[in-house]
Amino acid sequence: MAHLFGGEQLHLEYPTKVVFDAVTVGVAEGDRIGIVGRNGDGKSTLLRMLMGTLAPDAGRVTYRGGLRVGMLGQADSLDPHESVRHAIVGTRADHEWASDPKTRDVISGLVTDIDFDAQIGTLSGGQRRRVALAALLTGDWDVIGLDEPTNHLDVEGITWLANHLRSRWPRGAGGLLVITHDRWFLDEVATSTWEVHDAIVEPFEGGYAAYVLARAERDRQAAVIETKRQNLLRKELAWLRRGAPARTSKPKFRIEAANQLIEDVPALRDTVALAKMATARLGKDVVDLEDVSVAFGDHEVLRDVTWRIGPGERTGLLGANGAGKSTLLGLISGQLQPTGGRVKRGKTVQLATLDQQFTELQDIAGDRVREVLARTKTTIEVEGKDVTPAQLLERLGFSRAHLSTRVGELSGGQKRRLQFLLVLLAEPNVLILDEPTNDVDTDMLTAMEDLLDSWPGTLIVVSHDRYLLERVTDNQYAIFDKHLRHVPGGVDEYLRLAKDQAASSVPIENRSEDSAASAPGDQLSGADRRAAQKEAASLERRIAKLTATAGALQRTMDAHDPADYVRLSEMGAELTALRGQIDDLEEQWLTQSALLE
Repeated sequence: MAHLFGGEQLHLEYPTKVVFDAVTVGVAEGDRIGIVGRNGDGKSTLLRMLMGTLAPDAGRVTYRGGLRVGMLGQADSLDPHESVRHAIVGTRADHEWASDPKTRDVISGLVTDIDFDAQIGTLSGGQRRRVALAALLTGDWDVIGLDEPTNHLDVEGITWLANHLRSRWPRGAGGLLVITHDRWFLDEVATSTWEVHDAIVEPFEGGYAAYVLARAERDRQAAVIETKRQNLLRKELAWLRRGAPARTSKPKFRIEAANQLIEDVPALRDTVALAKMATARLGKDVVDLEDVSVAFGDHEVLRDVTWRIGPGERTGLLGANGAGKSTLLGLISGQLQPTGGRVKRGKTVQLATLDQQFTELQDIAGDRVREVLARTKTTIEVEGKDVTPAQLLERLGFSRAHLSTRVGELSGGQKRRLQFLLVLLAEPNVLILDEPTNDVDTDMLTAMEDLLDSWPGTLIVVSHDRYLLERVTDNQYAIFDKHLRHVPGGVDEYLRLAKDQAASSVPIENRSEDSAASAPGDQLSGADRRAAQKEAASLERRIAKLTATAGALQRTMDAHDPADYVRLSEMGAELTALRGQIDDLEEQWLTQSALLE
């Protein structure tokens, strides 16, 4: 592949920290690179250096002649006095940009709800962000750099962006660099991953799933000092391997390697034990919403919502921006009262909310972190062990060096860690997470998910991060046309229903369950569906058997005499044949699964 651009021996340092030391990286035609790393390790700095908006202290960045580079940074660079129209399409006449399929696609995917003639200065922060992204994507670029592009996008918007980036350039052309905490998005668009840590950039093949495997294996071989992080990564790898068919049916790494690495990893959550503990703490009654409606003046937000939330339920709440998710959370928490119906709460309910505004930290902004922890509980039980608040904060990736920092001086990611800790120390039995992924990196998300796995209570999560939703919740509900409905198929079913709703003027709630989704599996007769399920189960058993045989053969080869080339060659050919059979069976399984979706 032809070289596009690269950095040679890049060095950058601040008065108190070396950010990069002798880093050399390159981007070729067709590269789709996801950049990951802890907050503060230099992800955005690296992107800015490669995109030419920040000069390194030493080294150089070189570009192929005539290369067109576009970037979406985290800072708002739009002119508040210009119109949305001018920001996105410039001075082009309506008939000119409307005849361009790419421009129409970008506008319909990102800004259909924004007045095209509105001034930028009148828009909300989220709307300005979407306008800036739309303005970038309507341009003709060879390389695009995106710094947290999924911020302020809902699930539909994130899905649209992933599809757009996958189809933007012909195969093997163009280049993409993207920083994001959204692991589903990273897995969808990235074909390789750069991890930024300890002043270096370490490359990995594949998207997030492959990166997790490679990093866990690296840590396993490196030293025992990485044991804590390795255990979290192996647990997350178990989720990736044992998770939804949509993820396991498209493996980006060898199945047998993943199986060997996670063979001793227990299930993510002991749901039976957690349900018993939750019932003991909460009783049978948690929160019941009965025929609830909410209106603000003439504007109706929710209508006739009935939802009985039980002890130990782990629920994800989906819906487009403005659909009423925050209103529903307000009803559950008691911050809002319904205009119709009633909300009933159990007597033992102790509810806490991890919100987007850092509410818990506003009154302690002048206190040092150490002082805040000194006023909390001395220990808290996590996975059957007592840990101190400082130990728990360190487990969440908070450096002990920052314990003397004032709360108001912490970064966004550090504030989120402290906020999450204070919520856990309050020991609520009902926990609401409202967009918990804001300002945090993938390591923090992994640690948060690990703690939630053993948290015994009712959990309600609102997030546009579908990876997090699928990872920590067991059921998903969605708001459509002011109504709440269960979506057993999770985010995929929600996206199908949202697409149906957009294509039809008939509200989803007014359709029958059979006609609401248009998946192929809904068209199967009962006999055909049973036959497809039986065939899929048979294929799974055959894949598992062949995978075990291939693993045993691989171990035999590893232990065989290296001098016996003849036998090693025979076993190698046999192993290749087994892997070919596994791949064929996986393709057949995919076909059967598609029928059942």
